[in-house]
Parts: sequence; structure tokens; C-alpha cells
Amino acid sequence: MSEPALLDQTDRAILDLLRENARRPLREIATAVGLTVAPVQRRIARLEKLGVIERYTVQVNHGRIATGIEAVTELQFADDLDLAQIMEYVAQIPEVEEVLTLAGDPDALVRIRVDGVEDLRRVVSQLRSSGPIASTKTLVVLEEWTRFG
Repeated sequence: MSEPALLDQTDRAILDLLRENARRPLREIATAVGLTVAPVQRRIARLEKLGVIERYTVQVNHGRIATGIEAVTELQFADDLDLAQIMEYVAQIPEVEEVLTLAGDPDALVRIRVDGVEDLRRVVSQLRSSGPIASTKTLVVLEEWTRFG
């Protein structure tokens, strides 16, 4: 694993602006951080090369789409835990959008997006069928708010 990248205040400001809107024009970023476009472009390229910026993505407002259920499932692992195998297994389930491994109780959180209750039941059953997963607890998301920056 490579060393963590050292970022200055300007790098962090650029990241915050991109987190808010990854399609923000370079000229707007440059103005906000007090640079011209060329240095901002070089800084972004450096952050990409260092792996600080891994990808650009879209945030979908699922509340504006007619169907779908989002849930978070807590996972408790058995004592003979092989975290890499669990992550690999869970990542193969298409409805799983995110996995967070935790220090404490529960051992992991899995964010799931499905079309309906039957799909949710199927995905949770699939998670439970993994040998190292001792138990699950599923919570349905009613509303979501995310802080950017």
C-alpha cells in the first residue's frame, strides 16, 4: 500500500468543490481557490494520479424515482472471520451498493437498493447464507441526507 498523499489547503478546497459537483467547470474551481485554470487542472491530474480521486460519479435522488427500497443491513461475523472473503462475497451481490467494515458492533454495514420487499428478502437471505455471517439486522431507509465537503 502506498503512502497517504500530502494535501495542502488548496488541494482540499478543490476536493470539496468536486465533492459538491464533480462536473463543476475548472474556471469556477480556479476562481474559488484563487488560481488560474492551468494550475487547477494540474492539481486535479496529480490527485487522480495519486489515487486520491478514484472516479467521478453521479448522485441519484432515489426519492424522485417511483420504485425502490433502500436498506442498511448490519452483519455480525462468526469468529473465524476472513474479511477479504466476506467483502468479495458481498460485492458480488448486484443490489449491494456499499459495504463498510467496522470496529465494534456490528462488524459491517451493507447498503442495499432493491425494487421491492421480495427483492429485499431475497438479498438478505443471500447474505445470511454466507457461512461466516452469523446474523443480520436490516433497517429500511425512509429518507436520506448527505453532507458534501
